[in-house]
Parts: sequence; structure tokens; C-alpha cells
Amino acid sequence: MSILDYTAIVFTSRHAIDHFFNMAKELRVNIPEDMKYFCVTETIALYIQKYVQYRKRKVFFGETGRVDDLVPTMVKHKTEKYLVPMSDVHNDSLANLLDSKKLIHKECVMYKTVSNNFSEEEVKNFDYDMLIFFSPAGIESLTKNFPNFKQGEIAIATFGPTTAKAAKEAGLRLDIEAPSEKYPSMTGALQHYLIEKQG
Repeated sequence: MSILDYTAIVFTSRHAIDHFFNMAKELRVNIPEDMKYFCVTETIALYIQKYVQYRKRKVFFGETGRVDDLVPTMVKHKTEKYLVPMSDVHNDSLANLLDSKKLIHKECVMYKTVSNNFSEEEVKNFDYDMLIFFSPAGIESLTKNFPNFKQGEIAIATFGPTTAKAAKEAGLRLDIEAPSEKYPSMTGALQHYLIEKQG
């Protein structure tokens, strides 16, 4: 497989952008000027400027942070060949979604997600009001580092349905779930939560 076999790249995180462009550099692959980029959020789309001149590229992004929201735009570019760089921690939901729309795509693992090991001192001084998780790997890291974790008054926030599912399966109480129709971003959901707590 060659990066140049594809005409569009799908980015679901800034990590994916970093790893994609660093790998291209190491392989001495010059990314064509007409390469298209499809990003789940505007923030991720703007991050591409770190590697390429944004104005010269074709960059598309979703409004809600959900891949489902980006897919209709991808369908409008049905002739593109999509490459999806991702972490080793993923499920088949994105591939299945793109298959259902009959899009030409290939997922490739470009980086590993590893959990940090906390020192005994960090475990002892674990004192937070809220924990925010953006992937099931984060939940896994919590249960690995803190096998006797008791949630108590600690608020738990999750982004994405698979992260929320992992949190519930780990027996955690969810205080904030994003994205939602009302709060498409984690920032919006947090603001709402904090305003309610203060009120």
C-alpha cells in the first residue's frame, strides 16, 4: 500500500495528523497539492496548517464532531479513494459506515495508544473533581492504574458513544456525555454542566 494510491485522507484526531505527516516525511513521500482532507471537527481541520498551506488544500470538516456528520460530505466526493489513519485501539464502526455508503476506503494503523503508568506518589495524591475520557483506552488506563477506584463525588465526562459504553461497562456513573444534539462539543457540554452546578 502506498499513501499516493489515495486521493483523500480522513482525520479523526490531531494525533492522526501528526503521525500521518511524520510518516510521509520519513518515507520521503511528497503529498500532492490536490490531496483532499476530511476532518471530524474544524479544530482538527485547522491543525493541518501545521504541515501544509491550508488555503492551497481542499479541507472539509463536520459540524458536530461525529463521523456520521462528515460522511454526507464524503459521499458528495464518491470517486475519492479514502485513507483513514488510526490508532491500534479502534473498532470497525467507521469502516462499516463507509462500506454502507459504498465509499472506497482503507483503514491503516499508524500509531499506538498506550496508557501512562502512574507512580505510587501520583496514585496516593489522586484528587480530581472531574475525569474526562475521549477514548475507551482512557477508561482502560483508569481501571489498570487504579484497580480500587471509587468514583464517589468525582464527575465523569466521556466523548463518543464507544467511550460512554466503556465507562458504563466499567461501572462508572456518567455525568456528561458528548457529543449530543444539544451539545456537539465537549466544551459546550462542560460549560452547561458547570453552569448547572453553580446555579
